Amino acid sequence: MYLPYSCLFILLLIHFFQCSNSDSLHSSHAILPRPKRNRKFRCRCSPFFCTSLLCYPDRSDTGIRGLFFVLFPMFWMFLASFKTNADILNMSKLFNFTPTMKNFENVFVNYDFAKPIINSLIVSLVSTVLSLILGLPAAYSIAREKQHLFSGIILMIRIVPAVSFLVPWYILFTNLHLSGTYLSLIICHLIVSLPLIVWIMIPYYETLPQELEQSAYIDGASRFGTFIRIMLPLSTPGILTSGILAFIFSWNNFMFALVLCSNDTTTLPIAIYQFISYSNVDWGGIMCASVVITLPIIIISFFLQRYIITGLTAGAVKG
Repeated sequence: MYLPYSCLFILLLIHFFQCSNSDSLHSSHAILPRPKRNRKFRCRCSPFFCTSLLCYPDRSDTGIRGLFFVLFPMFWMFLASFKTNADILNMSKLFNFTPTMKNFENVFVNYDFAKPIINSLIVSLVSTVLSLILGLPAAYSIAREKQHLFSGIILMIRIVPAVSFLVPWYILFTNLHLSGTYLSLIICHLIVSLPLIVWIMIPYYETLPQELEQSAYIDGASRFGTFIRIMLPLSTPGILTSGILAFIFSWNNFMFALVLCSNDTTTLPIAIYQFISYSNVDWGGIMCASVVITLPIIIISFFLQRYIITGLTAGAVKG
């Protein structure tokens, strides 16, 4: 359920080592000649899965080895989604197996996985959009008015474990007859994702020059018009970053849905739990469902990785 976080970590790690390698190459050109690569070295890995990142001595640093160990579980998950339960538990058939599509049939036909996908999309999209609508003006106000006390209160709310809100929420929503509805799940996700968006956007707004706003005021723009027409377009990378992280949280959340959802509002993490029974575990179905859950986050992160990295690194260096 937390594999999308690993996917995001992979993108950041790739970008980090690309930048560090390029910087080291530029510095090496300025000081010492580039060392020659050993052309006689040959990879001795399996022809089906070459770990050349680990074989070549000039590439086998700690970061790349760590990247391999992050990638391999997801690669194994993808392969296991096309295996039977017997093949998954048989290590001799790690790569040599007969692919089957029965797991996908089982997920979408027997378990009706389409409904949880729609429920997760509704809850994740609505909670993310509402968090952005409320969080962006709050972050802008805190950054420009130096409201450190208010930002500290938001940080304290973010630090408090979410499980501590669970019992009061359940009692409140039960008394209001909202338990098992989309609204209860959206409010729970909103309370947790809203501080995340605020704290990501505060340093981003602090890096934007105030001269742009003053120029807009001279031209007759209002405070709200300046925020909508100038500050929001300039903060697009930060908005995408905070929105994607909030969406990932809602998409992966298990605890709130376990307590507050009903049969009609079951989300994807709860749907995966259906593959575990008292006497049996459908490993093929779990791996297939995990691929279905992870795939949208991988696609989003792949196409928006430039904005994600820009948004996360904004405000890291000032001056």
